[in-house]
Amino acid sequence: MSYSDGTRSVHAGLPEPEVGQPFLPGPVFAAPYHLDPVTGPGTHGYARTEQPTREALEAAIGELEGGPALAFASGQAAISAMLLALVKAGDRVALPGDGYFPVRAFARGALADLGVESVLVPTAGPYPDLTGLRLVMLETPANPGLDVADIAALAAAAHAAGALLAVDNTAATPLGQNPLALGADLVVASGTKALTGHSDLLLGYVAARDPELLDRIENWRKLTGGVPGAFDCWLAHRSMATMDLRLARQTQNAAALAELLAGRPDVTGLRWPGLPTDPSYPVASRQMRRIPGIVAFDLGSAERVARFLATAKLVFAATSFGGVHTTADRRAQFGDDTAPGFVRFSCGIEDTADLVEDVTRALDASK
Repeated sequence: MSYSDGTRSVHAGLPEPEVGQPFLPGPVFAAPYHLDPVTGPGTHGYARTEQPTREALEAAIGELEGGPALAFASGQAAISAMLLALVKAGDRVALPGDGYFPVRAFARGALADLGVESVLVPTAGPYPDLTGLRLVMLETPANPGLDVADIAALAAAAHAAGALLAVDNTAATPLGQNPLALGADLVVASGTKALTGHSDLLLGYVAARDPELLDRIENWRKLTGGVPGAFDCWLAHRSMATMDLRLARQTQNAAALAELLAGRPDVTGLRWPGLPTDPSYPVASRQMRRIPGIVAFDLGSAERVARFLATAKLVFAATSFGGVHTTADRRAQFGDDTAPGFVRFSCGIEDTADLVEDVTRALDASK
């Protein structure tokens, strides 16, 4: 039977019901496990290589993404593991020029030191000839500018050129889009954000269609050890059950906020892919099942952003997104190539009317 997103989120990765046992087993706190004196390890031998709480989380993520998954200690750990496991000296990769900036920093540093050449490409294009590339990576919607790329079209182009396509699905989550179903070879994401949504853990993951690709990445993880702890894995799995509900309110709040901001002459550069007037709307409306609760806009100056954040009562100044609390940050202070007054605004799950009223008051007071 095929279930809808809310049902899938609640039941993903759970064991078969057993009388007297919990719905979601608690975290297993163990590094070593008993070995057979003769044959050695059983199902679990050492937690860096196999761990039951992590495996349950990976099963849940894999169900939602549509391919087996591996969990990592952070989103950046997942991305770096994927790149280092799949590329070698002399390879060329295409990376988003307007996406998460530590990926570009990693390419300029570690990848360049290993002899891997990186080509930076805007999410919205135009795209260069992909011939000769080992891997193309997209982040869609892009963070922080919210441009959207056509995954199916780029998967076809990458495969025709002999390249792999990896998609960073952090902003969308697997309830917003399924890149593997659209032709991508790999999905990477930060589970720190909307996947788990409570701003209380760090997590990353890689999912893939080809078991051989995932085996290579898993072997890299075994040798480098970038695994999340048992309690973080359990918290993440527990939190995923409410993802559908959280995302629904976040999207509702983003739609209301975008409508508010679109009518204000003191706000410029508004971006939200759910707006019919947004440049990304045609692709997003065709490709995505829901639009994330992230809105971008410009208040004109760093000083006005500071006044806005100091006045707002329901908007926390913080540099993550996708959580149950509404947050905002001025991206230029963190290294993004954005205007001084550019704001990335992440809608939480507060009541929509309260959030709109609070933002309206803070914008008026910040002029």
